[in-house]
Amino acid sequence: MSAPLKAPLSTASTLGRELRAHAKILGGFVGFLWVVEVLNAFLFSGGLSTFGIHPRSVAGLFGILFAPLLHGSIAHLVGNTLPLLVLGWFVMLRRKRDFLYVSLLSALVGGLGTWLIAPANTVHVGASILIFGYLGHLLFRGIFERRFWPIVGSLVVFFLYGGALFGVLPGQEGISWQGHLFGFLGGVLAARWLRDTSAPPAAEDVVAPPRFVSAPARKRLAPAAGAPPAPATPDDDVEEELARLRAKL
Repeated sequence: MSAPLKAPLSTASTLGRELRAHAKILGGFVGFLWVVEVLNAFLFSGGLSTFGIHPRSVAGLFGILFAPLLHGSIAHLVGNTLPLLVLGWFVMLRRKRDFLYVSLLSALVGGLGTWLIAPANTVHVGASILIFGYLGHLLFRGIFERRFWPIVGSLVVFFLYGGALFGVLPGQEGISWQGHLFGFLGGVLAARWLRDTSAPPAAEDVVAPPRFVSAPARKRLAPAAGAPPAPATPDDDVEEELARLRAKL
């Protein structure tokens, strides 16, 4: 009596393991950001933020590695925490490793773009580079894959966070729109790189069945195993001609 319950229980167990793995990855990452920011705020008096991106400075190139892990204040990190959790989870829903690849490409492209075009004598920090990378990845995954569920996912993300796209435009002073813009572009590149390329069989590879095949013709088309095709008879020809006429009508 318990046998039919094995499949649902197995599915639920697998889903539970996946969700726990997601929670560990995201929770560990965001928890690390909080540890860094608490140390930065209370032990180093914000001094760690100087390790961010310094545009067009050779030493500032190292900031590309550290900028996504640093924040200007605890309030800055508070504002980034929820989008990181939500969008990061959406990214890893299909494959957990996508979270790593999208994060790395967004940080690299976002950091280099900021280093190249941001104003001199400024410092850029914050996980918003990653947030906009996740946003770009999720919005464009449906466009690149042209499949039902990725498109639905892109629409859901646009509904939830589409308003954040204004953050890629020059606007409020003190906001690194350069990091937002190039992080977003890094996410778009990741969507292109990681897209699912599996496709259904090509149309020419699928043999369409005839619209109508008479019973005698079916016998000739599918003879018994090892038997030669049955020869056509005058009755078969008449039957097939009637079938063609009925199809035209």
